[in-house]
Amino acid sequence: MRYQGKVTNWKDDQGFGFVSPNGGGQKAFVHIKAFSNGSHRPTEGDIITYELATDDNGRFFAKNIRFAKSSTTAGTSNKSGSSGTSFAILFGLFIVLSVLLGQLPLAIAGLYITSSIVTFIAYAIDKSAAQNNRWRIQESTLHLFALAGGWPGALIAQKRLRHKSKKQEFQTSFWITVIANCFTLAWLLITKSGSTFLNTMLGQFA
Repeated sequence: MRYQGKVTNWKDDQGFGFVSPNGGGQKAFVHIKAFSNGSHRPTEGDIITYELATDDNGRFFAKNIRFAKSSTTAGTSNKSGSSGTSFAILFGLFIVLSVLLGQLPLAIAGLYITSSIVTFIAYAIDKSAAQNNRWRIQESTLHLFALAGGWPGALIAQKRLRHKSKKQEFQTSFWITVIANCFTLAWLLITKSGSTFLNTMLGQFA
C-alpha cells in the first residue's frame, strides 16, 4: 500500500528526514537512498508517495519513494536554473566587454574565471559526497567562493548538477553574496575611491 505525505525535518547535509502522512498518523523515517533513481534531492515540504515498513526495532521508515508532483517540481526547477545560467552568461559577456573597452583590468576577469571554475568543482565534489554519504563541504565555504567571484560558476553548477538549487535558506544566502559581489565590482568600476583601491591592489601584485 502506498501513502502520501510531506517531507519534514529534512537534513540535506546528512541525507535524511521524516515524512508526515496526509491526514495525520505515524511519522516515518526518510533516507535519500529510498528515492527512485534519477529523482532530484528532496527539500522541506516536498510531497511524496511511499510504502511504509518497519525496521528490526519496530520503527517506521519509508521506502520506494517517489515525488507526487515530480513533473511540476522539475519544470519549476529547470525554469529557475535556466534563468540563473542566462544571468551568469550575461555577466560573463559584461566582464569581457569591460576588459575590451579598457574599463576593467584583465586580472579581474581572470579572477572571476578562476573562482568560477574552483566553485563549480567544489559544488561537484559536494554533490558527489551527498550522494555517497561522505564528508560534505560546508555551505559557508561555498558562499565564500561565490563572494570571491565564483558565483557565476555556482549558478551553472546549480543548474547542471541540480545541487543546492531548491534549498531556500541556502539560496537566500547565496543571492546575498551575489549582490554583495556585484556591488563591490560596481564600486571598483564607477567610484574614484574604488578605482584608486583597485589600482593600489593591482600595483602590489605587479
